This record gives sequence, structure tokens and C-alpha cells, in this order.
Amino acid sequence: MPMVEAPPALPPGPNLPPLVQTILFMTARRHLHATRRRRYGDVFTARIAGGRTVVTLTQPAHIRQVFAGAPTIFHAGEGNGMLAPVMGRHSLLITDEDEHLRARKLLMPAFNGAALRGYRDLMAELAVTSVAGWPVGAPFPVHPRMNAVTLEIILRVVFGMSDGPRLAELRPRLRRVTDIGPLTVLGWSYPKLRNVGPFRRNWENLRAVDRLLHAEIADRRGAGDLSERGDVLSTLLTAAGDEMTDLELRDHMVTLLLAGHETTATALAWSCHELARHPDVLREAQRAADDGDDAYLEAVAKEAMRRRPVIQNVARKLTEPTDIAGFRLPAGTVVAPSISLVHRDPDVYDDPRDFRPERFIGKQPEAGTWIPFGGGVRRCIGAGFSLQEAATVLREALTRYDLRPAQPRPEAAKPRNITLIPAQGARIIATPRKR
Repeated sequence: MPMVEAPPALPPGPNLPPLVQTILFMTARRHLHATRRRRYGDVFTARIAGGRTVVTLTQPAHIRQVFAGAPTIFHAGEGNGMLAPVMGRHSLLITDEDEHLRARKLLMPAFNGAALRGYRDLMAELAVTSVAGWPVGAPFPVHPRMNAVTLEIILRVVFGMSDGPRLAELRPRLRRVTDIGPLTVLGWSYPKLRNVGPFRRNWENLRAVDRLLHAEIADRRGAGDLSERGDVLSTLLTAAGDEMTDLELRDHMVTLLLAGHETTATALAWSCHELARHPDVLREAQRAADDGDDAYLEAVAKEAMRRRPVIQNVARKLTEPTDIAGFRLPAGTVVAPSISLVHRDPDVYDDPRDFRPERFIGKQPEAGTWIPFGGGVRRCIGAGFSLQEAATVLREALTRYDLRPAQPRPEAAKPRNITLIPAQGARIIATPRKR
């Protein structure tokens, strides 16, 4: 009887030391995946500092297998383990199985359709204030402006905070949490680095953020009008009561901030960057803004997320040996669907370098092909919030301004913390609309 050869355990990949591979990923990930795909094929392996073996997947069929897989085998929380020191061990991004399901069930009412409709007016009010302050007729980087407005939306709509000394101190500290270089992120995973230079300063800043958030949570628990408030924190306290500890609330609030603030801001910055370079699309987006056509404005943001991914990949850690893409991957392997590679694959998207919001009008992308919010049972709980926020900010900007690029060449992306952002801040020129 002929022997049946077992599938290989791991796909090919570079033999560089894990620390070198880690530094390359943190500093050059925009090009790294494309280079490795050309050299090794659609599935390849990297070894990352800390003993992590990462297998990158680029084909929709393999990505669908990961997202449809049993959450007891594909652990997203363990896959995101690098974020745990900042997000907290109770974070929706860090937990798995029963603990994750419990937290998701408690958080869901704050992000359903009715709740989102309740946030719309405050989002619009904050967006109006923000875009009214844009420079007119002179080049400026729009990314910092988008960071500011999405942070304010998180603080007001999610945290429900009002003006005062606590909010004034929290704003700059939260900016410092996200405004760090890619190598500084390594300090999150190596406790010994927390006593050194920038790593120590970042850690002290995070502890100060925790102090302010715990004070806000304590005050909110004692408030007598929780049921009358419309923010996410008050909704959670009303629905969950004593089921959720202060530490759990802190972890969920920080997660919503870090997962929902800079990612949406960067998608908005890239949206403006692309609209400024595509006059026909800009005119259609302005028409949508004038008509209140949020579906088209959301499509602009979706296409920006496809064309310019903010996060490089999704991660799941296997709890048992699993067959994927012709390999028998060992338990402990991290499988990482590549957002950037599937989004710009010409076999998946016609002319993937073109900016076409129409791709997302009247149809849903095939599963495993548009994944900025992940997929499956672990799809980002704040996806609807993010898209509504993006449409709101774009509407307020596009009813007021014409946009054009500040320089002829499109901007590249550069790494910041775990995200990819416009290298020069997405510089544009805004002028009053010509009616």
C-alpha cells in the first residue's frame, strides 16, 4: 500500500533572525509582504521575536477558512497578544471563547442600529466645528485634523465626557498613547524596556490615562442620570451594572479608543487625499454630501480603506494542528490574513490601483476580499460606528470645500505604532465650494 505523504508543516519564508524579521515588519511592512509574496508565493512564514511563528495568507479562499473556523481553534485574542499590555487583559481584542462572547454580548447594544442613530447628531456637531477650522487656500496636512475630530468623537460619544480639567488632561495623553514610532511598540511586549527612555515615558503616560479613566468611571457609577445619557460608557453601565468591573470597563474604553480613533482618522485622511486627486469622484462625493447620500460617502471611506489599508493584517493563533493552504500548521502558529495584499490583488479587484467608490455601491464584497474590520464572529464590533463617523465628517467637509492636492505626487504610507499613515499627513488644499 503506497505511503501517503503528510503535508509540510510550514510554508517557506526568510531565514533571518527573529529580531531582524520583527524590526523589518515594524519599520518596512508596507513593502515587506509584497516582496515576500513575489519570492515565496501566496503563503509564507515569518518568525517574530518572542517565539511567534506567523504564516501570512493572501488568497480569499484561505482567508475565508480562517474567518469561518471554530473560535475555539482560531484564537483572535491570542493572535493580538502584543496589544494586551496597552488594551488590557479584558479587552474585546484580547479575550477568546466564553470571555469574549460575554463581553461582546454586553457591548453590542451600544453599537446596534438604534444606538448609532442616536450618536449621529453629536457626531455632526463635532464634525462641523472641526472642518470649520480648516485652513483655506493654503496647503495643510489633513491627517492631524482627522485625528483631532475622531478623538473628540470618541471622548464625547463613547466616553461621554464633558469639558473640564479631566478632559483637558486626557486629550494630550491619549494622543501620546497612539503617537509613537513602530519600534517603540516593542516596549509593550518587553517589560524590561519599560524602565528605559521613551518606553518608560510611554508607560508612565499610559498609567496616567488609566488614573483619569478610572476616575471618570467612578464618577459615572455614581451619576443619577445614566439612563438619560446617550454615550457608550453610560449605556454599558446601565445595561451591565455590576456585571462589569471598573477594570473591564477601562479595558473596553481603551480598546474602543485605540481601535476606533486613529484607524478611522487615517481612513478619512486617505479619503481626502484620494478625492483631491480624482476630480470626478470628488464631484460625485460632493453631490452625495449635498443630498445626504451617506451610502456613497461610506463607499468613499470603504474604498480608501481598500486602497490604503490602515492595518497590515489580521491575526489568529491556532490552538491545535490545522490544515490550511496545503500545510499542516502546528498548534501555536499565528495565521495572518494579509489585508494589504488581498485588497490590491488584480485577481480580486479590477484595476486595484484605481480609486473607485462605486465598487461598494449596491453590492457587498465577496467574503475574504475586503477585511479592514476583520471577519467572521470576530469582525470589529465598531465597524458601523466607524463608517457612520466617516460619512458624517466627509459630509460636513465636502459641503463646504473643494479639494485639490498640495503636491503632484501621491503620498506614500509610513508605519506608526501598528498602523500605516500618510507619510506627509495627507497634504491637501481646501477652498470654498464653487456652486
